[in-house]
Amino acid sequence: MEWTMSLLLNYPEVLKKARAEISKIVGEDGLTIGPLLTPYESSDDCIIRGYHIPQGTMLIVNAWAIHMDPDVWEDPTSFKPERFEGLEDEAHKLIPFGLGMRACPGAGLANKVMGLALASLIQCFEWERPSEELVDMSEGSGLTTPKAQPLEAMCKARESMINVLEKL
Repeated sequence: MEWTMSLLLNYPEVLKKARAEISKIVGEDGLTIGPLLTPYESSDDCIIRGYHIPQGTMLIVNAWAIHMDPDVWEDPTSFKPERFEGLEDEAHKLIPFGLGMRACPGAGLANKVMGLALASLIQCFEWERPSEELVDMSEGSGLTTPKAQPLEAMCKARESMINVLEKL
């Protein structure tokens, strides 16, 4: 969520479009940056693309490399939420929660919660960067690729939300 909010603050035109649409599509481009996939252990000796993998070898899928591969995604380092429109036939390209039998069992819930939270944040508040400088998008180190610098942003309740809250 921090990555997606950072990107939205750096691309105010996308934030404006997201506010108008409040679409689940916007949340997915932020998922390409810091996916966490659990390691797998090969149950048998096997050969993958010419590499011999002995039984018992721990394997880690580099989802970040897949998400940033220009052979898979056009201009992968750009924030383009519209790239996910009509992606149903190519959903295997986006794997922040893994695929198949070993996919994260909470992926559906995580996607729904993130989409709902992000849509609520966009719908209820006006967001701005604290200065004219773009939000620092440097990556830190860690299991889930955290941002090197925590997100700092300014928000204020939108007038329409204040009116709704006053009626409660």
